[in-house]
Amino acid sequence: MLRPEPVLMRLDELRQHENYDPQHLEELLAEIVRDGCLKRPIIVDVNTKVILDGHHRYNCMKRLGKRYIPVYLVDYMRPEIVVLPWDNKPPVTKEQVLRAGLTGEKLPSKSSRHMVRINGELHHITYLERESPMRLEDIP
Repeated sequence: MLRPEPVLMRLDELRQHENYDPQHLEELLAEIVRDGCLKRPIIVDVNTKVILDGHHRYNCMKRLGKRYIPVYLVDYMRPEIVVLPWDNKPPVTKEQVLRAGLTGEKLPSKSSRHMVRINGELHHITYLERESPMRLEDIP
């Protein structure tokens, strides 16, 4: 599970479990267009194709007319991956995340904060995302 290799996946195979912040989407989209690349792959559950981290990047690629996105696949049910709420939001479970992704009944933006336990310490799941820039022109 740790440090997976990115693969290209079709956007239409992936499932979002939460909404995105439109303002953040516009800011990130402008950055991606300015830089001409997507800096980090998103993280997706290998079994359900539910996006765990990267909803804004996913939606940027859709807005740019891309059909694929670089993805790190992880087994979400591994005990090392835990889900916590952001700030003072209500707790959310892995089952709720998967149900939201599989049914299309998305949770509010920033409902889930995915963490990974490594050597007894919790890190945000982006700890697994090595920066792996891919030029927009190389993404179909």
